[in-house]
Amino acid sequence: MTDCFALLGEPRRPWIDPEALKLKFLALAAEVHPDRVHRATPLEKQAATQRYAELNAAYRCLCEPKERLFHLLELECGIKPDDVHPISPAAMDASLEVSHLCREADASLAEKAKATSPLLKVQVFERAMALTERLNRLHGGLNARRDGLTEQLIRLNMAWESAPPVGSPTRSHALPCSRLEHVYRELSFLTRWSEQIHERMVKLSL
Repeated sequence: MTDCFALLGEPRRPWIDPEALKLKFLALAAEVHPDRVHRATPLEKQAATQRYAELNAAYRCLCEPKERLFHLLELECGIKPDDVHPISPAAMDASLEVSHLCREADASLAEKAKATSPLLKVQVFERAMALTERLNRLHGGLNARRDGLTEQLIRLNMAWESAPPVGSPTRSHALPCSRLEHVYRELSFLTRWSEQIHERMVKLSL
């Protein structure tokens, strides 16, 4: 299994500063960019191209929080997190709220598509704007929850910084992987819900 952290020279940890990661990636990628090796031998060009592709893949993995946590859990636990996992009561409540509002948005979009008279179009538009306001408030609440999860990841960094080195038989027991998996799952839910809400907001604005 490729260790994306090692590939980018980053210590394993749940939270990484996005700007620092980007600067490190750009510096590493510049060394093997195709424009830098145009005078190299075919084998050297092939190696540089492969390295450049690997760095890009590693950066895409680590810059996205959900993907980074999935990768970190897989590295530390040796297996991928289960696809099926019980949802917390708070997450269930949020899921129901998102689902209900998205259904309302879909109904509004269907109504908009059928509207023909100018008066009916105005009424549909006004209801769509009110619905967009509710979606926007819900989206803001989800973003606030995401910020809270980010704070948890920053605090969890301390456990990784003080853990035994990679390869140590006691490392997995010293890391709060169960807690990290909980944050990963909550973040996965938030990411999916945010995408669903954003999709409806865009459609309602058209």
